[in-house]
Amino acid sequence: MALSKSKKNEKVKALAAELETSTSAIIGTFTGLTAAKDFELRKTIRAAGGRYHVVKNKLAAKSAQGTKVEKALQGLKGVSSVAYTSGDPVALAKALSNWVKDNAEFTFKLGIVDGKVINVTEIQSLATLPGKEELFSKLLFLINAPATRLATVINATGRNLAVVVNQAVEQNKLSAGEAPAAKAEAKSDSAADKAAATEAAAHAEESQAGEQPSGAAQPENSTASQAGEAANTEPAEGN
Repeated sequence: MALSKSKKNEKVKALAAELETSTSAIIGTFTGLTAAKDFELRKTIRAAGGRYHVVKNKLAAKSAQGTKVEKALQGLKGVSSVAYTSGDPVALAKALSNWVKDNAEFTFKLGIVDGKVINVTEIQSLATLPGKEELFSKLLFLINAPATRLATVINATGRNLAVVVNQAVEQNKLSAGEAPAAKAEAKSDSAADKAAATEAAAHAEESQAGEQPSGAAQPENSTASQAGEAANTEPAEGN
């Protein structure tokens, strides 16, 4: 049953509204496609972020006017269907290519990506490219990899320094809380103590020998006193 002019206009407007935001489309054709397989195909396309319509060629051309997929929908012949998306064109190409492998009833006509029309071979090549999610994952890995390596090096340096310091303390090469100045002062005090002990021993030996200890202070006028004592003990003349 032929569609009335008003119905055709409604379909054109509805499809045009959907195609207006689409950036990529893949046009195909089919023969003998059952209702069950048609349902599977639509489900596959929705999972890839796209939408799907079987269209009349003239209606498709009119609906696509002024959109980014206009060039792909002009001058179509035979039975045509269009899968379109405003998302990842690679994901759509992958989904359709995988489905077509097991369903020979469906074949590609052409495609369009960001205003550029591509042929069947290019659609298949598009399906082999990494998708946006995969590209983002690789990009994040490349961005994070240097930072991860830097963090690993910094952590390893800190651990190594701690190990070296700990080993030095255990081997008495580094005494916790003891400064070099304190060590020098202790060494100086020890030398002074030894010198004082030596001097005291020398004085003791001199005292035992009845000698005035070396370095001891001599009493003033000691010579004169000794001379007076000697004069007093001599016998007086004439006795």
